[in-house]
Amino acid sequence: MQRTMVLNLVGVSPRIARRMPALAGMLSDGRSTFSRIDELIPAVTTTMQATYLTGQTPARHGIVGNGWYDRSDAEVKFWKQSDALVESPRIWTKLKGIDAGATCANVGWWYAMYSACDYTVTPRPMYPVDGRKIPDCWTHPPALRDELQQMFGRFPLFQFWGPMTDIRSTAWLARAAIEIEQRHSPTLSLVYLPHLDYALQRLGPGHADIETHMRELDGVVGELLEVARTRGLRVVVLSEYGIVPVTRPVHINRVLRESGWITIREEMGREQLDAGASQAFAVADHQVAHVYVKDASRVDAVANRLARLPGVGRVLVGDDLARAGLSHRRAGDVICLAEPDAWFTYYHWLDDARSPDYARTVDIHRKPGYDPCELFLDPQLTFPKIRVARKLLARKLGFRSLLDVIPLDASLVRGSHGGPVRDPEDGPMLATNAPIQLPARIHATDVAGVIMRSVMD
Repeated sequence: MQRTMVLNLVGVSPRIARRMPALAGMLSDGRSTFSRIDELIPAVTTTMQATYLTGQTPARHGIVGNGWYDRSDAEVKFWKQSDALVESPRIWTKLKGIDAGATCANVGWWYAMYSACDYTVTPRPMYPVDGRKIPDCWTHPPALRDELQQMFGRFPLFQFWGPMTDIRSTAWLARAAIEIEQRHSPTLSLVYLPHLDYALQRLGPGHADIETHMRELDGVVGELLEVARTRGLRVVVLSEYGIVPVTRPVHINRVLRESGWITIREEMGREQLDAGASQAFAVADHQVAHVYVKDASRVDAVANRLARLPGVGRVLVGDDLARAGLSHRRAGDVICLAEPDAWFTYYHWLDDARSPDYARTVDIHRKPGYDPCELFLDPQLTFPKIRVARKLLARKLGFRSLLDVIPLDASLVRGSHGGPVRDPEDGPMLATNAPIQLPARIHATDVAGVIMRSVMD
């Protein structure tokens, strides 16, 4: 077997890759081959990763989005982490079936917990009962957690996601991957490098400051490429999707509520989505929304209403879901795709004063949908960083304090993804220096085969 390192550069498109010197150097060195990836629907993190590592569509592996409605317990669940949620075998299982001595390191790729990987690092904060969120990570073997955090400091969770996101979390993951490589020389290393993704969502791909973020990511990529070169590893570089500019948030749940299909439960003056009692509601995930309809006889009515909603580009129902590879019990009964310049919010309230208490906080597990506004501090707050510092100090002193600093102005978001891009130059890509001839374009389900060939050929 030929040892291989896979670098997942989230948000990097062919157009961007050529503007990153270290990456561009690999692409033009005469030994690498390059393909554009025809992404799936939805082109979101966990779906694309599961497809890349299984070679299957969501209809087979079951990861229909970053989150979905669990019909059995009537709850929306986002960003879960157990390996058991992926219903098709992943690459490391296949490699071990061929050679029992093959080893795999997973640094940051999703659904990492309790898998058959030999070395695993994944973000996993601690949530004490007093309301604090303490940065941490989960590892296998367990001792690796303390060893890495003693070497590199505690995993920078607040720089991994939220309004303070920056290059430090991506650099930490890269250092962890290098340390595992130097200690254990795994057959396959999977490394997740998400920095540019967040900058593109916050600023949009056309913003002048994106160049700075590209240089930061390229510096990390350059270090990993040099490690791979000196240690004789093949390299596969890929991305999950490209980010497109957006200007229109679509409040799909507000339309469903105004149509009388959403049930609201009031808690302490705040409005909560009562998913189990609702006739139809949407789990928003970037530019894709899974709409769950309680009564099958209402599916066509819901689909017809949403097809008329400004910002909705396509509505998938029935056989359309099967053709899209989304006919799975976790998927919505109706799936909406946004127009290229639009994206879906999860907002179900009509008055911001009655929004749930989590709405103005960073809370990826409680919100019934993805919320990119968590990348911003509310611009209406005076000295927001001082407000954050005071609330964090109160928590350290043992007082409960709501860190309500996230805006409810969805127009702040400038980049999104999830649906097919108009120009392949703005979509996901794959490059490798393994001796493999690739076509100009490959399907997302073919990526697993490319990685396997890099290791096996």
